[in-house]
Amino acid sequence: MLEGKGMVKETDMPEKMQRQALAAASQALDLFDVLDCISLASHIKKEFDREYGSGWQCVVGSNFGCYFSHKQGTFIYFSLEKLNFLIFKGASS
Repeated sequence: MLEGKGMVKETDMPEKMQRQALAAASQALDLFDVLDCISLASHIKKEFDREYGSGWQCVVGSNFGCYFSHKQGTFIYFSLEKLNFLIFKGASS
């Protein structure tokens, strides 16, 4: 596991949820090839949906941009290995 080697760049998540995000990403990197960003993101999304209810989104890659609205307290953007991870729960309209 790679826990503790991630760098949180931006977040409004509680610390416990942040640790779970880093752990889920680390676990995904243990299970899937680092180049398989879709499987990495899918694994993390499913973990958060299972733990915190449906509606989570996850983006994994080395070069991406985004613009979104999120539910307060559910956003984290961090790097681990050479990848960036964005996890959030979409805001309901």
